[in-house]
Parts: sequence; structure tokens; C-alpha cells
Amino acid sequence: MKPLLRFQVLGVLVVLGILHCQASVRRHAFVVKEAPYTRLCSTKNILTVNGQFPGPTLYARKGDTIIVDVHNKGNRNITIHWHGVKQPRNPWSDGPEYITQCPIQPGAKFSQKIILSTEEGTLWWHAHSEWDRATVYGALVVYPKKGTHYPFSKPHAEFPLILGEWWKEDIEKLYTESLKFGGDPNISDALTINGQPGDLYPCSKPDTFKLMVEHSKTYLLRLINSGLQDILFFSIANHSLTIVGSDASYTKPFVTNYIAISPGQTIDFLLTADQDPDHHYYMGAKVYAAAPNPFDNTTTTALLHYGNFTPSNCPPFSPYLPPYNDTNSSVSFTGRLRSLADDSHSAVDVPLNITDSLFFTLSINTFPCHQNDSCQGPNGSRLAASVNNVSFVTPTVKNILQAYYYHANGVFGDRFPDFPETVFDFTAADLPLYLETPKSGTEVKVLEYNSTVEIIVFQGTNVTAGAADHPMHLHGFSFYVVGWGFGNFDKDKDPLNYNLVDPPLQNTIAVPINGWTTVRFKAGNPGVWFMHCHLDRHMSWGMTMAFIVKNGKSPDDQILPPPPDMPPC
Repeated sequence: MKPLLRFQVLGVLVVLGILHCQASVRRHAFVVKEAPYTRLCSTKNILTVNGQFPGPTLYARKGDTIIVDVHNKGNRNITIHWHGVKQPRNPWSDGPEYITQCPIQPGAKFSQKIILSTEEGTLWWHAHSEWDRATVYGALVVYPKKGTHYPFSKPHAEFPLILGEWWKEDIEKLYTESLKFGGDPNISDALTINGQPGDLYPCSKPDTFKLMVEHSKTYLLRLINSGLQDILFFSIANHSLTIVGSDASYTKPFVTNYIAISPGQTIDFLLTADQDPDHHYYMGAKVYAAAPNPFDNTTTTALLHYGNFTPSNCPPFSPYLPPYNDTNSSVSFTGRLRSLADDSHSAVDVPLNITDSLFFTLSINTFPCHQNDSCQGPNGSRLAASVNNVSFVTPTVKNILQAYYYHANGVFGDRFPDFPETVFDFTAADLPLYLETPKSGTEVKVLEYNSTVEIIVFQGTNVTAGAADHPMHLHGFSFYVVGWGFGNFDKDKDPLNYNLVDPPLQNTIAVPINGWTTVRFKAGNPGVWFMHCHLDRHMSWGMTMAFIVKNGKSPDDQILPPPPDMPPC
């Protein structure tokens, strides 16, 4: 067994032992710093946590509290988000830049308190400033409470598998130039599995990630898509995958030969090592891209092998991956997800009496190019994006949470529209040009504490011929995905087919191209909570908004006081 793999197996066993005896508050140190990494035959400095790429995996149990001391020794501002953690009453440590905190400046520190509640399964953490999460990310594994167990047989071992993207160019330059010129950013040069591109890329084969298994044993693999810009297909050659969880919530098991996974999403699956042990098998991932835009059409691979690795003269078996534009494969996988609906692990509590019904359109838009600028969007414009035709403007002086908590004026407005101002044939092939230019502003939607919310539709549109899949992520909550479909939402017919019995509980959901998705959640978590498309270019263009959930009447239903070391603005 290679030293790295021995370390991984030993690490999981040691962590399990630590978790068995430790108290429920755990402390970690994150030092954000640059480190040189070589990929694709060239070396560059990247931003890392503790010099690791990917960053360290955090382990906890359901209901634990984790304190992470973040020390920024990098050369630019940074924030860290704990993706999928609800952070009850504690938006101060949620992480999105200028939404719930000002960034941690170079040389500064911030102790973030991660409060776990109902989450159980696989989550992750990542930078939430500019596009730094391209290299600043890692897994967050939440085990069952001590004395409880998985709703499936205990696996022989378990491993995180983190999918990502790699650019040869500097990420800060990629971000800055994309916003400066208003066009689509350059596509990635490689996809990665656990930070490695794999055998099919130049100068990469020796470092391909390898996973050793034993015949007849069953493994729990925790799949995370940390990619910046792409939904991905994933598969393992000749092996069936049994899906058992998504976004730290258990699902009814089902067997598949591929996975479609959005940026921000996690999928837990069981793999039984039941193939010929004398062969090697590729794990592979490639982009799903239904929109007619340039994309990274490469395939990343990792190697699954039985027993100690020995080179083979026979090439590894290749996995089945659907065609890059196979929308049916993408939505059919997502559509199979169902909550386990087991009272001891995953009780279902879908809101039925809705107090707030919202209809959100998701559009790619354009703004006119600034005078004397040269822009690379359609017809010399700047690309933009919007929710309900409002392109979000991120504050730069104070953050929204600070302004709300201290009653400061002039930072945000509270008139985010519940419905689009203009109703049109959202998915028509040809739409009027006036729809292309959105309004801009920093508007939030205010919700009463414990209100029951239905975003009747995340409705994708074809404005600017910009139809695309949109993986929408909500901070501070998980939501039930009660329905989805193609075309325009039909308010009379489509709700008749809602799943109110066992819908999946997720924090990120891909709204299908030229389609819609309906979600429900109970607003029982006071604070400021960001919602955005998890394709970072769309987020940067303005496909974001925020909810403010008011305090409840009881002190236990109110926002916690801010920590004393909040980063200054």
C-alpha cells in the first residue's frame, strides 16, 4: 500500500477513535497561505489552507460545535463558508463576503464557530470571497451521534472524493479580467479528483489519485463537487453505485452507474468491490454542459485497484459517462433522489401551510459597456445575471448582517420582489431585447420567524439566449425539493404532481435548463442568509439575493450576539 493511502486509511480509523472519546466542541487551526503546486507540467503559487490542496478534512458528530481559528497569512482578503451547515442563530460565522462578514484581511485572524444541528453525512467548506474556492476547499464529515449508526450496514472504510477544476493561470487574474471585460471567463485547463488531474493529462500520471479496495468489501465514498463553474458526471468503471445520501441528509437507496453532481452538492454512495481483482478501474468525471457555450471537454480520472497497486500492461477499464449535453441523464439522476423518511434518521417535515409564496426567475442578462471600455459580452456588452430581473450588487463598505443588526441605513433595501415585474414566455427561443437589461441593487427579502416558504418556482429563462442549468444554493437552511419540470411552470397543473411525502432535503439544487424547480422550507433560523447560483461566474454577475429572517419572541429564537473578533470593514 502506498504511504499516502496507508495514511488515509489510518486517518479514518484514528479520527473515529478520537470522535469516540472527545467532547462535543472541537478546535482546528486554518492558516491561509500561498504554496507552490505543480500541475500540467507547470508550477504556480495557489492559495491553500495549511499548505494543503485540497485542504484538511474536518470530522465531527451530529450536534457538535467546531471552532476554526482562521489566520490569513495570504496576500489578499479571504472568507470561509461552511457549506450546508445551518448555523442556527449564528450567521456571524457563515462566511459570504460582505453578506454576513467583512473579509479577513492579510495578517488578521477570525475564530469561526460552526454549530452543527440536524446535519448528518457529507458537507464541505470553501472560500467565499471572489473565486478563491478554486483552491481553498475541503470536506466536512458529520458522523452519527455516539450510540447511533448509519441507516445501512457499516462500511469497511470510507473516503472523500472531491471533484474540482484547475487553471494554469492565476485565479485572481482570471476573476479580475472576467469582471473587467464582462465576458465569459476562460475555461479550466483540467478537471481534478482529490486535487489530481489523472492519467489523461500531460505530466499527471505518476500522481493520479489511487484508491485501494479489498474484494467483497463495501466502501462509503463521499463525493463533493467543488468545481467553480461546472456540473459534472461521475462514474466508476464496471461498478454499481448505491446512492444513500445527499447534502448531509439520508436518501432512499437506489443503484446507478453514474452520478450527476452540481457545484456545491454532495452525494454519498456505497461501492461493493465485486469485480475482477486482477484489473484496474478508472473513476472518471467530465462536464455536463447543455448550454451552447465553451466548456472544459476533458476527463479527469482516478484509479481504483484491488490490493497493493502493481502496474499493469492492460489499460484500466473506462467508466460510462453520459454525453456532455445529455440533459435527460442529468435530471433523471437528480429526479431519483428521495428522502429516506425514517423517523430515526431522516424524518420528513414538509411545510404544508405556506405563508410566503415566491416566484423567482433566473436569467443571464447584459449591461451596456462602460464608456471607453472594451467589453467581451454579446454585441460588445457586459454579461450580467439576475433573480427576478434584479442583478445583485454586493456591498463593499459594510456587510448586510452588520447593517441589519446595528440598524445602519444605506447598505441594503428590503424590497426584493416576490414575483418578476414582467411576466413573459420565459423559455421562448426569441425574446424581446428590452428583457436583456436588468435592474441592479442590493435588495433582500424579509421573512417573519417560523414562516413557511415556498419558492414556487426557480424558473429558468432564455433571456439573452442564456438558458442554462442553475445550481441554486441557500445558506442557513436545507429545503425540500417538491417538484421540477421543463418549460414554463403551470400553476394549475404542476403542483398536482408535487412530492410532499418523501422529497429530497437539500441545500443545493440544479434548476434544469429551460425548466423550473419548486422548494419549500421553514424560516426558523433568524439572521441574514445568502442565496445564489453556485456557478461562480453567474454569482459574480448578480444571480444572487439574500433573505433576512426576523427574530422570534423567545431569546432562544433570536440571533446570537456577534463574536468579539469579527473582522472589521
